[in-house]
Amino acid sequence: MRRNLLITALLVLAVPASVFAQNIAEPFKVGTFEINGAPTVAIVLRDSLIIELDAANAALEKSASYPQIPLPANMLELIGRYEYGLKRRLYEIVNHLVANDGLGSNRPDYVHDVGDVRTLPPIMYPGKILNAAVNFYSHIDESGTPEERKEAARLRREKRGVPYLFLKPSRGAVVGNGAPIVIPYGRNRTDWEVELGAVIGRTAKYVSADDAEDYVFGYVVTLDISDRGGRPPGGSPFRTDWFVGKGHDTFAPQGPWIVPKEFYGNPMEILRQTLSIGDEQMQEATAGDMIHSLWELIEFGSSVITLYPGDVINNGTSGGTGVGTAVRGEQRFLQPGDEIVATIDGIGTLRMPVVAEKEPAGLTGAHLPPVDSYRDP
Repeated sequence: MRRNLLITALLVLAVPASVFAQNIAEPFKVGTFEINGAPTVAIVLRDSLIIELDAANAALEKSASYPQIPLPANMLELIGRYEYGLKRRLYEIVNHLVANDGLGSNRPDYVHDVGDVRTLPPIMYPGKILNAAVNFYSHIDESGTPEERKEAARLRREKRGVPYLFLKPSRGAVVGNGAPIVIPYGRNRTDWEVELGAVIGRTAKYVSADDAEDYVFGYVVTLDISDRGGRPPGGSPFRTDWFVGKGHDTFAPQGPWIVPKEFYGNPMEILRQTLSIGDEQMQEATAGDMIHSLWELIEFGSSVITLYPGDVINNGTSGGTGVGTAVRGEQRFLQPGDEIVATIDGIGTLRMPVVAEKEPAGLTGAHLPPVDSYRDP
């Protein structure tokens, strides 16, 4: 049996990925959902149907035409094994369902409507999240005058330098579609940033920008929620604090699912990312506004630390953030009761309600204090 599985795996690896892309009945996405009380890796079709991977595979393997293969325990494992046999099996599942009307009148019980299951973060949880800071020209000096913004952008074009990446926490910060974004107690300058997340698919170290796309598994909608309140004066002389600014619980929404790169295309050609608060659009941008390409971000990040399957690199955000005044003429920050609607064309939409955290009790005074205790609005 083991010998047969090995032979099957070698045959799968011998087939070029382009052949699979030409023989898929429908493009799909992958995600993680709570089904029967447990996180479940699933295939997403038509942005509306959720197919339990384990159950669909078990049904497929009842036919002697399909060899048995071990399935991933979670999304991290799926990503790491996608190019090593799993891609073909996912294609076979989709093709089998479509050919046998499994999405219509003959729908099995392992196919669910998206509204009937809870959407979880697709990756539970990335090993690391790297975010690009100020990587869109429209995000440079957003609170300056039109002349100041134009001059700042001109100077940046002349001296692009290398990217600036910072680490964002993973577990705790990462939440899925529909989960509440929590404004930390007393932190009244909470901001929004929509970003494209590139999910790494292969171990990468010193990867050239020319080859970076080969190391990507797929793409996801992400939010870089930010606390603009800063640190209180006194104590440490450091005034910049990226942990305070970026590291709170729920500040790294991801989802609603991941689109494998073969079904998305080149983000540097087709990217369009938008964000609204309720019905009011705050951000809209394409890749043409980016300072460093996604591929350059991967080259820079992999020159500092090894990237592993399931790591996420975010491309940065555009003008229209709450702290900026260029779009609305005044600053605006998230309020309890708001809803963030973040969309990347071809991937999906995150809808995130905003709530306030209750006042914590029993602390000694070493905690992060309310913003209004040390600065004016």
